[in-house]
Amino acid sequence: MQKRTLGRGGLEVSAIGFGAMGMSQSYGQPGPRDEMIAVLRAAVERGVTFFDTAEIYGAGHNEELVGEALVPFKGRVVIATKFGFKDPAAGTGAGLDSSRDRIRQVADTSLRRLRVDAIDLLYQHRVDPNVPIEEVAGAVKELIQEGKVKHFGLSEASARTIRRANAVQPVTAVQSEYSVWWREPESNGVLATCEELGIGFVPFSPLGKGFLTGKIDEATTFDSTDFRNIVPRFSTENRKANQGVVDVLNDIARRKQATPAQIALAWLLAQKPWIVPIPGTKRLERLEENIGGASVELSAADLRDIDEAAAKIKVQGARYPEALEKMIDR
Repeated sequence: MQKRTLGRGGLEVSAIGFGAMGMSQSYGQPGPRDEMIAVLRAAVERGVTFFDTAEIYGAGHNEELVGEALVPFKGRVVIATKFGFKDPAAGTGAGLDSSRDRIRQVADTSLRRLRVDAIDLLYQHRVDPNVPIEEVAGAVKELIQEGKVKHFGLSEASARTIRRANAVQPVTAVQSEYSVWWREPESNGVLATCEELGIGFVPFSPLGKGFLTGKIDEATTFDSTDFRNIVPRFSTENRKANQGVVDVLNDIARRKQATPAQIALAWLLAQKPWIVPIPGTKRLERLEENIGGASVELSAADLRDIDEAAAKIKVQGARYPEALEKMIDR
């Protein structure tokens, strides 16, 4: 697979990464451990070198899973993880904590779970309004100087916060939701700031939490533990209203002999050379489909067709429940 570089510090990763969260939470029951390890290792064998996890995913389960799966590939893969919540066992409801002591505690725990000597990329998961971002960046800078962390990242941070953090410790990557059906980073200054400062951008939910694959419609039912049951954008009515976005991707997919998911990923890759999406899956066949998105070339005409068609569709429903939306740095 082709490689891309995040940030000015030379962090080279595969053009498409792997978001491991769904293996432990949010999208139904966690997958069987041996099967999830097999999928993660299959990703490496197929050229994926960039893996994303967080201490809060499955209350540490996901970091342990990723660590076990990838330990045979030490030195060949890049693992990103995150800090920022008070208590991973209590989930997001416990609130935020990016104090210096908490950051150091999380880093030490993550190093053990991931079975690595240094964390390749450490993100602040959500901006903590009670801790100045300069203090957060300074705490991570200390960890970098100590050799426990290699690169610093931010997740769902505003352009202003990115600038302030970068002035203390260069930011290698910003992770936020971005896809054909969620394009806020284009309008809120985040992508422009990343380009100006030489920061990589890592879209999570690049397939719209599965909706852009074309495998979900108004009749789809989710497991009782599935996060999408409480996401306004995934109400039955909104899924029906938003089908037009998938239709746009399907039209291009037929032309390119590809799938809607591959077109969605190819669209992201075509936006900037420093964008690296991280789709996730529990299944080998979906992994292979996602990787195939890196081989789809969209012409200027294809991109124009997608943008013009998508612009005519008003996507319905918020992307987060209200409590989670309040955690986004604006």
